[in-house]
Amino acid sequence: MAKKDYYVAGLDLGSYKTRALICQPGEEGKLEVTGFGEADSRGWRKGVVVNLDAVVLALKKAVEQAEAQAGLPVETAYVGVGGAHIKGVSSRGGLSLGKASKDTREVTQEDVTQVIETAQGIALPPDRERLHVEQQEYLVDSQGDFRNPVGMAGSRLEVNVHIITASKQAHQNVVTAVNRAGVEVKDTVYEPLASGLACLAPDDRELGVALVDIGAGSTDLIVYSRGSVRHTAVVPVGGEHFTNDVAVGLRTPIPEAEKMKRAWGERDFTKPGYTVLEVSSVGERPMRAVSYAMLSDILEPRGEELVELVGAELARSGFEKQLGAGVVLVGGGAKLGGLAAIAEAVLGMPVRVASPRGLGKMGERLTDPAYATVIGLIAYANRLELLKGKEETTWRGRLWRALGVKGD
Repeated sequence: MAKKDYYVAGLDLGSYKTRALICQPGEEGKLEVTGFGEADSRGWRKGVVVNLDAVVLALKKAVEQAEAQAGLPVETAYVGVGGAHIKGVSSRGGLSLGKASKDTREVTQEDVTQVIETAQGIALPPDRERLHVEQQEYLVDSQGDFRNPVGMAGSRLEVNVHIITASKQAHQNVVTAVNRAGVEVKDTVYEPLASGLACLAPDDRELGVALVDIGAGSTDLIVYSRGSVRHTAVVPVGGEHFTNDVAVGLRTPIPEAEKMKRAWGERDFTKPGYTVLEVSSVGERPMRAVSYAMLSDILEPRGEELVELVGAELARSGFEKQLGAGVVLVGGGAKLGGLAAIAEAVLGMPVRVASPRGLGKMGERLTDPAYATVIGLIAYANRLELLKGKEETTWRGRLWRALGVKGD
């Protein structure tokens, strides 16, 4: 493939929006945005596909927009997956390095490959499959916190990993939808893992950070500490729940409720006239005046519920006291005004809303937190392609090839 035809594509299949992004190397080699498409999502319920044809139609629309801008066809893409069917579990694997229990020798690359195979060998239910195996740390003779144990001497090697799994059916439906849209799935990526690549700095991961990706149907959580993934979870509350609360509370149609929610999140108290807004009623009833105080009474309890559920997951992870970088909010729901302040008050730690970065020619639009996943998919794809290029010359690359491990 000629350099001008080389591209990396990412597809973010959200419950609210479907997004396609195409990037190509610029003059200095940095990936630049050359095509972007977005369409209203249809055919989803609670983060899973319920109408395949509707999902395919939205995908085709988003991909065609991106292709028209980039001036090239998309044949392969990296695809984000998330939702309530995702589950994470931590595991440990170990092996003896010598024939006798006290025999010692140096750890080799083959030992590392084998110990990771052992760690991910836990029995999964027949309806589940692995998405990622994230390496945490290695131990030699139960000592140390090694990132790379090759060359260390000992009698036993162990590794801790975090395994992210998905429902086979839900995962396959996403792959099928993309294939039917005329695109081959090059890889599937857990969405917060991608968002983290676009929004977190290495120091965040080292200090400890919880990234909270607030989508339409659910909220995905990933916890990092000492540079590695420590916990993943899904909270069954997302932006749609806020919208539904407004629709019920104000007796207004869903599209109008969505507008009210966004208006509340974007309100500017410094401008006159920002205390009251008009809302449509159901049927042919006249427009009504609604105050921001009324919207706050509806939306803030749901925000507190979401944050409390996130807090419970942080406590379950065992790392809530080790989050030196605090909590980072991304996704379309992160822009809901006042949510970061609610989270700080409830969780008792710093909370910030993050914007994706790292690509050339992103423009103002793509730096919005709603695009963290699709930007992160490109970052993930680029990292994976670099690993593939090194797989013949580095032990980590050979390990990646042997296991299909999607770690750092």
